[in-house]
Amino acid sequence: MALSTADVARLAALARIELTEEELVRFAPELDTILEAVASVSEVADSDVPPMSHALPLTNVFREDVVRPGLLHEAALAAAPAVEEGRFRVPRILGEEA
Repeated sequence: MALSTADVARLAALARIELTEEELVRFAPELDTILEAVASVSEVADSDVPPMSHALPLTNVFREDVVRPGLLHEAALAAAPAVEEGRFRVPRILGEEA
């Protein structure tokens, strides 16, 4: 099925895309090729092929959750470039009042 320039103009109007006459002529065979490729997929799929999202089965590998001690407050602040009142000191954001 070959697309006409009128078909492409209708699709462009539905997509709210303005196309020149030259673009309509150029895009008609390109869109026709795309539609043929999509149609070929439906020829391959058959009722005996189950639908799937991936070609290979996926298996999630989860590690066991283990409670471990966290970073101590002093150790976290020890690596900070600047500390103020027991917290990380960061540059003031312009326009904010103290």
